[in-house]
Amino acid sequence: MAEIKTKATKVSVDKFIKSVLDKQKQEDSYKLIDMMKKITKAEPVMWGPSIIGFGKYHYKYESGHEGDICITGFSPRKAAISIYVMCGLERNRELLKKLGKHKAAKACLYVKRLEDIDMKVLKELVVESVKYVKTKKW
Repeated sequence: MAEIKTKATKVSVDKFIKSVLDKQKQEDSYKLIDMMKKITKAEPVMWGPSIIGFGKYHYKYESGHEGDICITGFSPRKAAISIYVMCGLERNRELLKKLGKHKAAKACLYVKRLEDIDMKVLKELVVESVKYVKTKKW
């Protein structure tokens, strides 16, 4: 089985954020860190080269693939900020309708900047995601 690339590292979160060229994404990153720290009660940790994650859980799929990953997190990518919500966005369609300008995939929200979305709704989505991960039997 292939080695998992996305692992917790010792790289400085602050140093990573300061390397992001877009100043607005830097500011938004610090806002997300503040919110996610309060929700998870965990310190931010770099996962792989570009994900800022909070907490950790072990997963194991029916296929046998297993590993550790952050409970929630985000990545300030060039095109958009990727926000990882592990509960599956299908379960939260009503909240997504209220979120504001975003794109969504299976467990990921993409937003250009936080001012485009309702932060109370985002907080609710992250809270739901954290609860889901902590109560799911992997």
